[in-house]
Amino acid sequence: MKRKMQMALSLMLALVFVFVTACSSSNTEGAKDTTTPETTNATNEQPAEPMTIRFATGNNPNWDDMQSDIGKFIKEKTGITIKPEFPVGGSSDEMLALMVASDEYPDLVVPGSATNKMVDAGALLDLRPLIEEHAPNIKKVYGEYYNRLRWSKDDDAIYTLSLTGVDHTYFDSGSGFQLQHQVLEAAGYPEIKTVKDYEAAIKAYIEKNPKTADGQPTIGLSLNGGEWQILISVTNPAFYATGAPDNGEFFINEDTYEAIMHYQRPEEREYFRWLNHMNDIGLLDPESFIQKYDQYKAKIASGRVLGLIDQQWDYGQAENALKAEGKFGSTYARFPVTLNETYQDHSFQRTGYLPALGIAITKDAQDPVRLIKFLDYLASDEGQVLLNWGIEGKHYNVVDGKRVIPADLLEQKTNDNNTFTKTTGIGNYNLSARYGDGVKDPSGNYYTTTFPEQIQAAYSEEDKKTLAAYGATTYKDLWPSDDSFPERKYGAAWTLPFEATSEANVIFQKTQDIMKKRIPEAILAKPEDFDKVYDQFLKDLEEAGVAKMNEEFTKMVKDRVELWSE
Repeated sequence: MKRKMQMALSLMLALVFVFVTACSSSNTEGAKDTTTPETTNATNEQPAEPMTIRFATGNNPNWDDMQSDIGKFIKEKTGITIKPEFPVGGSSDEMLALMVASDEYPDLVVPGSATNKMVDAGALLDLRPLIEEHAPNIKKVYGEYYNRLRWSKDDDAIYTLSLTGVDHTYFDSGSGFQLQHQVLEAAGYPEIKTVKDYEAAIKAYIEKNPKTADGQPTIGLSLNGGEWQILISVTNPAFYATGAPDNGEFFINEDTYEAIMHYQRPEEREYFRWLNHMNDIGLLDPESFIQKYDQYKAKIASGRVLGLIDQQWDYGQAENALKAEGKFGSTYARFPVTLNETYQDHSFQRTGYLPALGIAITKDAQDPVRLIKFLDYLASDEGQVLLNWGIEGKHYNVVDGKRVIPADLLEQKTNDNNTFTKTTGIGNYNLSARYGDGVKDPSGNYYTTTFPEQIQAAYSEEDKKTLAAYGATTYKDLWPSDDSFPERKYGAAWTLPFEATSEANVIFQKTQDIMKKRIPEAILAKPEDFDKVYDQFLKDLEEAGVAKMNEEFTKMVKDRVELWSE
């Protein structure tokens, strides 16, 4: 998402937002033969007249303008047309800030880091009364976690609907350290557990293959550190590699809930020292901290980059391009690499249900009741099967009571997902309450298409060969199991935003600027200068007020534990 505080929540929107909509109707007769056999849960009536809704969201290069199969179906069934509003010449943050400044809003918005500002400005409707009266499916999906959507101990309102799947089970891993399959095969599928193992595999391959088949210089390891993804590709791996879970920019003591910026941990200094070493020996892409996202993806799509440290959702489009060209040896296997064998990767430490990336109805919405019914349909069994699986007979068939994706479509979904998404619309309309992977509907089928058998069927032959070499059936088999660690009572701390106007938030923004300067500087420094730079980094954080910020964040974590324990 393999899965940061105020800034990163908003920045992530620009990459991972998918366009989402649904419809609401108790009349399922017209859809009985064209959607699913389980079209009985849409209970709200939908006005028939056409309605266009404005939806502010981050960029989605696969948006189909409702011309896909699913887009057309939704528009025909509901009369609703979605008009997304993308950031133009700027970031989602800037677009949202302009809305607050002008006090003018579209019908729907994913407010991200501007949520606090919009709540304070009275821009977002309290969805609780709308849900209670008009949205039984939404309430049903959230179930026991419904009250986790409330704003605070002092404000019982629900301002956003979380887009994360309820009761989600991770069947696969899309995170960790990535290596091309051809690198692993050339090395005889060696043990890949520590950064030394990872480094050795890259070094051995690049020594024998300094250039690609078409004459381009081979790149050992490239980091997506030139833009906001520095958090995903450069700094987050520091806590994973040193045995800590993802709590945004903080490390949380699981016993006391005391928080510190995770860079203050001595263990993480050593992780960044290893990246400094990779740069020193010429295995790190020298453009890692100046390249734009498109440049990073272009390098991956060229097949030049042997190793990545990233999330699959971040590099997936480039990998899809490799698959579409049949270059499966240049696609990536994924491993839970740690600094040394004393650490375990905590990627799958349980959080309980984690409300995040919420969608809101604004005060300027033309018809809030119709909108909540619209979202409620998506949360129904019919809506979820439609948006995850598509249209029966076109995108899936029911064989012996089980939904099955036709082989040609599965091949396209796996190896040319960009085209698949834009053509079918599957994945473009996931909005509102929804179940996560592993949850079954009343027919006994999974709501989503991500489950062990489907994952394994979608793997390329290179994936299967690599996994077999490591005695695994999915990449997640390589990670510690979910029950290896206790559940975090606060969920995940990256979902806790500072108040926008608070002193702590001002300090936080300063620390982010400091990090973006000092971390690249430390990694690119001469090895003998690394400690001097890192010491200055920690000093800069102290002078910015990190201790005061840590204290405030500790209080927020403790308040979350208390709120969720009620």
